[in-house]
Amino acid sequence: MNHVTPDLPARSRGSSEAPIRARILQAIFERRLPPGEKLTEDRLATLFGVSRTVVRQALARLAQDGIIEQRPNRGAYVTAPTRDEARHVLAARAVVEPEVARSVACGCSAAGLARLRHHLATEDAARAAGDAGTLVRLTGQFHVAMAEEAGNPVFVRLLTELQALSSLSILLYARGDHSACPPSEHADIVAAIAAGDAELAARRMREHIAHVAEDLDLREPASRPTGLAQALGLAPAGEER
Repeated sequence: MNHVTPDLPARSRGSSEAPIRARILQAIFERRLPPGEKLTEDRLATLFGVSRTVVRQALARLAQDGIIEQRPNRGAYVTAPTRDEARHVLAARAVVEPEVARSVACGCSAAGLARLRHHLATEDAARAAGDAGTLVRLTGQFHVAMAEEAGNPVFVRLLTELQALSSLSILLYARGDHSACPPSEHADIVAAIAAGDAELAARRMREHIAHVAEDLDLREPASRPTGLAQALGLAPAGEER
């Protein structure tokens, strides 16, 4: 767990659980906290310079959002979405995000458009530099930034949760080297927003989410092992292979 926050600034320490949640979410966006990782209260309290009570509040909020799983008598673990859960996350995004894009296109300010274009530039820089971790974080944050530009705090909270779960799903189920949103599609969405074309922005976002889903292998295995021996490719005790 020493990779969550190696050197927090003083302003991030204290009694608030918000910086803890933000850092954990960032680590998930950047794929530095993998599915199944244990989050130890004592260790987090030491790293963030807060009490275990504050850490417990942060973990409870993350559990409420589905980002972590709290197991009785065992502690808190980063959620490992099942294929079904990953499909549900993508289905929710396919409903919500086109409406977010439509809303932004209907009323994006000059400052908001400049912000989105600047974000695209940072994505391009990370892609050109081969900085995969930063690129993964930025491509996820683009969708949260869109929700912020829509001006609806419920969208922001929902997209933050869905992006974290998407990152975990990609870690588990990505095909090949797919690890971030397809290149140029964010720019296409912003171009539709700049043109004030709400229907085009919504359609491009819908197509974009479909492409993200296509990059995941969410098919259930045709058959499952019937026991540990079969899973390991071994003959059960007492039987010859």
